[in-house]
Amino acid sequence: MSSVALIDDHESVRLGLEAACARAGVGEVVYSGATVRGYLAWRAATQAPRADVVVLDLMLGDGATVTENVTALVADGSPVLIHSVADRPAAVREALSAGAAGVISKASRTDDVIAAIRTIAQGQPLENLEWASAVDGDHAFADAQLANREREVLRLYAAGLPLKAVADRLGIAYSTAKENITRIRVKYVEVGRPAPTKVDLLRRAMEDGLVDERRRDARDDAGTR
Repeated sequence: MSSVALIDDHESVRLGLEAACARAGVGEVVYSGATVRGYLAWRAATQAPRADVVVLDLMLGDGATVTENVTALVADGSPVLIHSVADRPAAVREALSAGAAGVISKASRTDDVIAAIRTIAQGQPLENLEWASAVDGDHAFADAQLANREREVLRLYAAGLPLKAVADRLGIAYSTAKENITRIRVKYVEVGRPAPTKVDLLRRAMEDGLVDERRRDARDDAGTR
């Protein structure tokens, strides 16, 4: 029996997957929590073996990026199955680029999710419709050609942080953060998706899966720099 870790900031989703895993006999859920940091801290404190599969929600509520979460889990030695909504191909593509082993939509049948967990636990590739859509259909994000640092700056800035706070959070100079925002705006203009205001940047970030719509912060003064 494989060991499975569930990381999702919706407790109901975790409980449902845990019950499904037990019912199907696909694996023992050894950890269930809301953040990657929490899982890694639990591993360090308990010296528990790495999970054979980590089922990870794409957008968590702790502010960590998709790349940070997937990279940390892969470095820890576990294959990652992204379990999220299917309308964020750019974020899914980012997860796959960071080393995720596969992706399955939350709209999928429970049996399909269990089959995906089993496939990845066996070390086999999961090349399904969600994977193909992320790789082949993400033309807008690819055309924008945002670098990893630019994505991090955009995600934090578009979500509502002042630019100075973004710089402090990322450990970079304010001038560097400002230059990143300028380059981001230029790149979006070049692909026909202009973003002259902060509200426009929020829209672009949502379109590209960098900001979760349910946590967006579109204040009246969001157009200020």
